[in-house]
Amino acid sequence: MLMPILQIHSEDMPAYAIVCGDPARAEKISRKLEQARELAFSREYRTFVGLYEGVQMAVVSHGVGSPGAAVCFEELIRAGVTTLIRVGTAGSYTADYPAGSVIVSTAAVRTDGLTRQLVPDGFPAVADLGVTQALIEATREHASGADAPSAGKVGVGITVTLDAFFTGVEEIPHRKYKLAGALAAEMEIAALYIVSTLRGARAGAIVAIDGFADSDLAAEYDPHTNAVADAVEREIEAALRALAALARQDQA
Repeated sequence: MLMPILQIHSEDMPAYAIVCGDPARAEKISRKLEQARELAFSREYRTFVGLYEGVQMAVVSHGVGSPGAAVCFEELIRAGVTTLIRVGTAGSYTADYPAGSVIVSTAAVRTDGLTRQLVPDGFPAVADLGVTQALIEATREHASGADAPSAGKVGVGITVTLDAFFTGVEEIPHRKYKLAGALAAEMEIAALYIVSTLRGARAGAIVAIDGFADSDLAAEYDPHTNAVADAVEREIEAALRALAALARQDQA
């Protein structure tokens, strides 16, 4: 069956997928797969499949923002994907996690508009426990490796999903979510968790910190530093390892 937006066929899709915003990042991740091949590049949605540690998996880009990303998640699940991990970037709320850190998202504050049209207010956007644990273990394995002294910090906690990237006349509510204990802000995780819950899939997310969202900490925004690039590389490796570990658990 052809998915009309992603332009992929369900018979080509494995059960495991990494999703990311940037089509170029999807291509970068695909280079870590064996026997990688591109299935489609439609709008912002670029799809690859291949093998990692013997596990068939997909890598798919979803663009920026919850509405477009939700279309991607919906069609992937309809095509047979049962486990999704988002690999992305986020702005930190705390000096404890500066640029170059990595955060595993356990849940997402739903400040986006998309999920309000899918579930009632108060319904939580929560990661799958098994996927989250696999991501935590994968990041810790990497941190204990030979390159551990150069690795950035790893956090685990709540992230915030927003629609706005640039400010307008209304204040973006970063401060109150920081005070409530959220660690970082991004633009798609709540959609991933809600769609996955609704459709019976499991999902998790890991983000590389590329700057500060909180105005009290914010310096000039530069997501292209070596520290950020290293964090993106670490989160990609963690997501690949976590998916492979989950697949082996499912087969056992």
